[in-house]
Amino acid sequence: MTMQIAIAPGAGTPPVLRANIGGPMSRTRTERVRTTLLGRDDNVIRCPRVIRLGLRFGSSIDPVAQLETLLLTECIDGPEDLRQRFRIPPGRLICRSFTGNEHRTSVEDPNRRRVLKQALMLGLCTAHLYDPARPVLWTAASLSRGLVLFEPEGFYA
Repeated sequence: MTMQIAIAPGAGTPPVLRANIGGPMSRTRTERVRTTLLGRDDNVIRCPRVIRLGLRFGSSIDPVAQLETLLLTECIDGPEDLRQRFRIPPGRLICRSFTGNEHRTSVEDPNRRRVLKQALMLGLCTAHLYDPARPVLWTAASLSRGLVLFEPEGFYA
């Protein structure tokens, strides 16, 4: 059965239509669709993985205080000064939270450059977007995130 409704411009709100698939309510079902475009570089829509970011702090350690101490140890004035020390991706990237047991870098790692670069990039991320044009914001929430960043190169093609 096909139904067509013609509404003249300015005629107001269209009527509410209710449709039935032909069965009783006991036959309804819910399906969970789980798929992602992120991490794929083999289709027309490409969003290959670029970078994994995640720092591991001690259980009772304030992430911001620990990284500020690390900055003082390295004679760096503040988080914004890290921009001159590291090459970071120049454009916006899409972020997704870690889904499982992805590896996090310990803040106690002897490679302080690795820790500081991750902290810089985490400070440029929200939960969903990495943006190098925003200020570096270090909060307990931003530094504790575990993110995978993707290049949206083919998404808006």
